[in-house]
Amino acid sequence: MHTSLPEFRMPNDEQVHLAAEGFRLLADPTRIKILWALLQGESSVACLAELVGAAPTAVSQHLAKLRLAGLVKGRREGTYVHYSAANTHVRALLAEALFHADHANRDLPDHPGGDPAAHTYTSDPAASAT
Repeated sequence: MHTSLPEFRMPNDEQVHLAAEGFRLLADPTRIKILWALLQGESSVACLAELVGAAPTAVSQHLAKLRLAGLVKGRREGTYVHYSAANTHVRALLAEALFHADHANRDLPDHPGGDPAAHTYTSDPAASAT
């Protein structure tokens, strides 16, 4: 059935594995908060720890895992490392996940005929209601 669809392409095993690994690493509220903070701009471990309400050692461990997964990158400046989101794909992935969660939480309708990827998530519930 699917083989008759001209645009249908299954992802290869490596793509599926990497995507699953990325989702596994995002299945932690602290990591989502860290990534959201990093999407606003570069930050240090100490600043991130304060923002997400976690100990710096815990944030450092989360960042190490996120960095290995290619979701964040670090820039060394002397003895400090400044972290940022790896690329725009991270922003799209996290924004879509939060947008979906907001819709599910508020029982908002789907977007018939529209492209949900065209919507952006904001932490302001009134602004993301569309």
